[in-house]
Amino acid sequence: MSEIQGTIEDIVFHNEDNGYMIAHLNDNKKQITVVGVVPYISEGQNLKLTGEWVNHPQFGKQFKIVQCEEIIPSSLMGIEKYLSSGVIQGIGPVTAKKIVQRFGEDTMNILDNEIEKLKEIDGIGQKKIQLIFESYAKQREVKNIMIFLQTYGVTPSQCVKIYKKYGAESIKVVQDNPYVLTETISGVGFKIADKIARSLGIDKESPFRIQSGINYVVNEFCAMGNTYMPLFKLYKQSKNILGVTDEEIEKNIYDNVLNGKLKIENIDEEDCVFTMPFYYCELSITKKIITLSIEEYEELEIDIEEKINDFENEKNIQFATSQRSAICGAMENSIEIITGGPGTGKTTIINCIIEMFEKAGLKVYMAAPTGRAAKRMTEATGREAKTIHRLLELGIGGDDSSQFTKSEESPLDCDVLIVDEASMIDIMLMNSLLNAITIGTRLIIVGDVDQLPSVGPGNVLRDLIDSKSVKVVKLKEIFRQAQESMIIVNAHKINNGEMPILNKKGKDFYFIENNEPEKTLNNIIALINTRLPNFNKEWDKMKNIQILSPMRKGILGIENLNIELQKILNPKIKGKKEKEFRNTIFRVGDKVMQIKNNYSMKWHKMNAKADDGTGIFNGDVGYVEDINDDNENVVVIFDDDKRVEYEGVNLDELMLAYAITIHKSQGSEFEVVIMPMFMGPPLLMNRNLLYTGITRAKNMVVLVGERKAISFMKDNNRSFERYSALGFRIKQIVDANLSLD
Repeated sequence: MSEIQGTIEDIVFHNEDNGYMIAHLNDNKKQITVVGVVPYISEGQNLKLTGEWVNHPQFGKQFKIVQCEEIIPSSLMGIEKYLSSGVIQGIGPVTAKKIVQRFGEDTMNILDNEIEKLKEIDGIGQKKIQLIFESYAKQREVKNIMIFLQTYGVTPSQCVKIYKKYGAESIKVVQDNPYVLTETISGVGFKIADKIARSLGIDKESPFRIQSGINYVVNEFCAMGNTYMPLFKLYKQSKNILGVTDEEIEKNIYDNVLNGKLKIENIDEEDCVFTMPFYYCELSITKKIITLSIEEYEELEIDIEEKINDFENEKNIQFATSQRSAICGAMENSIEIITGGPGTGKTTIINCIIEMFEKAGLKVYMAAPTGRAAKRMTEATGREAKTIHRLLELGIGGDDSSQFTKSEESPLDCDVLIVDEASMIDIMLMNSLLNAITIGTRLIIVGDVDQLPSVGPGNVLRDLIDSKSVKVVKLKEIFRQAQESMIIVNAHKINNGEMPILNKKGKDFYFIENNEPEKTLNNIIALINTRLPNFNKEWDKMKNIQILSPMRKGILGIENLNIELQKILNPKIKGKKEKEFRNTIFRVGDKVMQIKNNYSMKWHKMNAKADDGTGIFNGDVGYVEDINDDNENVVVIFDDDKRVEYEGVNLDELMLAYAITIHKSQGSEFEVVIMPMFMGPPLLMNRNLLYTGITRAKNMVVLVGERKAISFMKDNNRSFERYSALGFRIKQIVDANLSLD
């Protein structure tokens, strides 16, 4: 091993995902190219490196780092470069120059022992001193932890999460039991924990290793939308990952069952493995649905047919037979499901149901899974609708975990609950919602079962319909007014496996054919930047036009589309603040989206009189308002006027949203939708993906790309099978009761 020491002059490359970097180090004699894994690398840092010299076939002699130790710089230039690097929050280039000019070679001693003296610098007050002190102390501690963890493939953002969870004990916790990270740290999977464990000498056949691996396999399978995993699949995948015998896997699966971490149950003559949360959710939902469906409710003392006629006369409309059936069912049943595509009158039916219940003296609540869906419901009914999370009063418990205030002990105070966009509700959220409903409350579930299922586990709406345990009304007739919209007409055509009608003059559904991806990309940019805003001056290119793509990767995937669209819609301008995180540049004015539920994220209302709260959710869309000069936190204003400040550790929950996947668009509605059409994996390029995408548009759809892709998707009715036992459980009980009768 060799040892060198010097100052980092410039960083050629730094991968924040794995910490790998290429930099130029000056050892006071010559410039040396150094490569390896170094956390928090910054220009100006003075480092002592241990490693070996290697010859790269293209770039020549390099120093490959094995160990890295930071040496606090002593020269004035080195100190200023170090402070200017951004390694300490609150100190930028201007402030660094002032500090070094004032304290000279004593600067580092001031930071270590007399930080209050920074008040002598113009522009530094007590608040900023506290920020600098905390950042300086933390970065030294975090750096040691990151050096240890990153050698095992833990990313910088995961390192910070581990540090926030375990603090100064982080290294000890990981050394004692690295597998605990798979249960406590988001994004740290079994493979990383296993790599650490093997490096620390933990035996390959350790029961804890095998049981952790089995749990990892089941959880990964459920992360794809399933609530259980067939036992034979678990055997096969566990063996591939763990590399141990069938006997060891079988023994540890059953040990996990005995330890209460897994449950094995026979579902439709197949042995299936559940994690306990999903198992209990299915049991709880089954019990509540059955109870609600058999409960006898006091009949309303109203003439239902007469009230429907009154509503028709007042609104100058005429309900179809299925629509009248839906309204009557809501009045006569404890629980009802209303499902149908666009233009089938779901909103009109909801308005009639609400009016009839309110006139009968009943209290009606309305809810939807997302903020945008709740806002649309409010606009359509003229009454307040809340997100399900807000309805259940999401809060933070004493252990900083999220929890709902509304539950069995503190139920919702309403007589009727109407839930819209139910296809988006996963099994965990449905369980929480049902727990907060008392027996005697009427439940009306509204949704389009032909859309994509929920992002989270389960297939709740379809399972409830297939169980045949509750009243279901399927709406198929399109309203006469809706027949004027080719968006609606084509949505139903696609749902029936028919080719949509393209480019009908004067209508709202267009197709621009182009078989070359690069030209398709250029067409999309021209459409959103000039053609569509010029076509309708009221369409804001940032707020009203949305690109929806089936995929993340490729030239027409959202990752590349966002890079290209940002250049056009929010270009780099001198003086406009921006922050680079991994491969994304966040710039003031950018359209962004939260991509995971964060129940503990704090937000502040723009309206000073409104209450603050917690919880930002998967699919919430907002705009970057500011990037803080002191700590480089990214400030985002979301659609419902919530201001959120993202620290660096949370930026992996944020993405640019000029283009989003069709999956992420669920529950949203946009004035204009542009969709690239191209060939991709058959299981992904299917009918309900295309159907869901075009039904997000309110006023116009533009498809750009290959005609054969449209044809393939409308013909392809295959989709990823979801393993969910909810429908089986409900149907099993219903059938058993019928046989007893």
